[in-house]
Amino acid sequence: MAKLIEVHPADPQPRRVKKIVERVREGALIAYPTDSSYAFGCRIGDRKATRRIHRIRRTDKKHNFTLVCADLSEISVYARVENWAYRLIKSLTPGPYTFVLPATRQLPKILANPKRRTIGIRVPDHPLVGAMLAELGEPVMSSTLTLPGDDRPMTDPVEIDERIGHQIEVIVDAGPAGIEPTSVLDLSSGAVEVLRPGRGDVSQFT
Repeated sequence: MAKLIEVHPADPQPRRVKKIVERVREGALIAYPTDSSYAFGCRIGDRKATRRIHRIRRTDKKHNFTLVCADLSEISVYARVENWAYRLIKSLTPGPYTFVLPATRQLPKILANPKRRTIGIRVPDHPLVGAMLAELGEPVMSSTLTLPGDDRPMTDPVEIDERIGHQIEVIVDAGPAGIEPTSVLDLSSGAVEVLRPGRGDVSQFT
C-alpha cells in the first residue's frame, strides 16, 4: 500500500519534502498535487516507473510524458526552444500550461514522443512542487493522474489511495487539488497549436 505523506500546500515542511524526494530517488512512483490537478511523478528516465504509468493509465508508447521543471533555466537542456517560443513560455509561467517542444539529445528516449521526438515541458505555480524540485535538483517526469474510464483527473488524495494505493509507493497529501488538467500548447512546428484546453486561458490562441 502507498504511504500517505501529509504536507502543507502553501508552506511545505522541509523534512516531509525531503522524505518524498528520497523516495523518488529510490525509484518510487508517486501521486502529487500541482496547480491544476494531481499527477503521477517519478525520476526522469525511470523505465520501470514509466511502464507502470502506462499500465495504470492504459496508455501506449505514443503517450506524451511531461517534464515538470523548477524554472525556465532547465528547459533548454531537454528541449529546443526558439526565441518566440521562449518569450511565450516566459509570459505564461509559472502556471497551468504544458508546452510541447522538440526534444534534445539529452532527453532519455523513453520520454520523447517516438514519432515526433517531442516532449511536454511545464513549470507549475505550486509551493510544494517548487520545494520538491529544489530538493531533487532536476525535473520530475510526470503524467496527469487520470484513470481509465474517467473524464477528469483525480483530485482527492483519499480517493487516490482507495483506487490505486496498491499500485504506487507514495501519495503526497496536500489536500484536494483542481479538477482541470493543464492547457497543452504545441510549439514544435513554429506556431501555437492548442492540443488541449484546460485550466490555463487559451482564448488568445483560438
